[in-house]
Formats: sequence, C-alpha cells, structure tokens
Amino acid sequence: MKCISKIGRIIMKILEIFHWVAAALMAAATVCSVAASNYIGYFVGIDLKECCGAELSVYGFDVRTVVTDGNVDMTVFMIFGIGAVVILALMAIIFRNMHLIFKISESGTPFSKDNILRMKKIGIFSISIPVIGLIMSVFLRLIVGPDMVEISVDQSGIIMGIIVLGLTQYFAYGSDLEKDVEGLL
Repeated sequence: MKCISKIGRIIMKILEIFHWVAAALMAAATVCSVAASNYIGYFVGIDLKECCGAELSVYGFDVRTVVTDGNVDMTVFMIFGIGAVVILALMAIIFRNMHLIFKISESGTPFSKDNILRMKKIGIFSISIPVIGLIMSVFLRLIVGPDMVEISVDQSGIIMGIIVLGLTQYFAYGSDLEKDVEGLL
C-alpha cells in the first residue's frame, strides 16, 4: 500500500507542476499574442485555417472561432486565455491537494480534518472549472457576438465535484468514528 501511495504522491506532484507551468505559459502566450497578434500561431499551437476556423480548448472549455486573414480575433483569444489560466491554476491546486492527501495518509490516518478540508476544496474546485468555462463562454457571446464563436462547455466536472463532496461526508463520518474508538480505548 505504501508503494501505491508513494507512486500516487509522485504522480500528483508532477501533474501539479505541469499545470502550474501550463498556466504560466498560457498567461505568457496570451500576453505575447496580444502584443504581437500576427505571430499567434507561433505562441500557441493552433491551426489557423480560414476554411475551418480555429479551435481552442482546455478542460472542457472549448471555443471555435473564425479565422480571417490568418489571424484569430484577439478579443476571443484574450478571453479564452484568461479562462484557461484560471482553469489550469485550479487544476494545479486540485493536484496539490491530492498530493498532500497522499502524503499525510502515508504516516497517519486518511480521516484527518485536514484531509477532509482538502477533499472539500477538490470538490469545490472541480465544480468551479466548468462554471468558469460557462461564465467565460457567456462573456465571449456578449462581447464578440454569437456569429463569431461557437462555444462548448463540458459539465462532467460538476458531477465529479458533487461525488467528491459526497465522499467528503463519509470521510467526516469516518473521522468521528475514529475519535469515538480512540475514546473507548
């Protein structure tokens, strides 16, 4: 069991670092693309074909926009970039909390109050990701107009967040039972 926990802890730390780096790179790409919009294809790996448009996607927040003269509308890209940075940062925080849960559980009980709080945060952040995508999608529609963008938001994060929040209640119950057993001994 310790081997699996150690592997899980290492994987969570790698994913946390990966997402922080991705958030920083997306922020840099957004700023650089606004400063030099003609070079957006170099900053971000998107295909700028006028026939098909450009597709931007991060964790279920998908935006398909029109390409004119080899460029994407910079308002669309800027709003997408802001949403992507926030979503990637939330994912990094989720993986950090998972890493800490594995780390604390190796030496002690998984039913600690800190782990319960971390699980609640994971559930809340999982729900927040599609909500942020939806809010950014609404902004895009209002600012750019419905003719310029096609928007899609994956709602599976909400379901996953609700499941994690439900499991958190059982961990809290387990924590209470553990305290009761310790009081009897």
